[in-house]
Amino acid sequence: MVITRATEYAVRAILYMAKFPQGEIVLKKDICRTQDVTPAFLTKIFQPLVKAEIIGSQRGVGGGFYLRHAPEDITLYDIFKAEEDPLYINKCLVEEGSCERDRFCAVHAAWKEVRESMIQQLSEYNFARLAKEEDANRQQLMKLAREKNETA
Repeated sequence: MVITRATEYAVRAILYMAKFPQGEIVLKKDICRTQDVTPAFLTKIFQPLVKAEIIGSQRGVGGGFYLRHAPEDITLYDIFKAEEDPLYINKCLVEEGSCERDRFCAVHAAWKEVRESMIQQLSEYNFARLAKEEDANRQQLMKLAREKNETA
């Protein structure tokens, strides 16, 4: 399974927005510039997030988007669910009885367990945590670059 490009960009954009105070409007042009996404594509990928009430939007001059919830209350699964849900792994999980083998098939049970595990894992990563980890990673890279320059 590969997530769609829309979901990937949505995750990146929400991570960027998570670094601003909750409710602060982040200009659309700034999101586009920092995430290398076109305004039209950003609008498209943000529509499901607005509908899911993860973000809000403000039109007009100075318009943009804002997080409707604190970053610690928004998870990777929330974004995935808004953009791509439902997560089924295999079509036999779509609807009970859609597969004639689902009552005895061990693979059906395995797919179900993998699905539940993926949802659980995606739900454990919130955007406050991800933003903090990204900042720590950037700090570490800057430190390594400084050390490399000092020894050169």
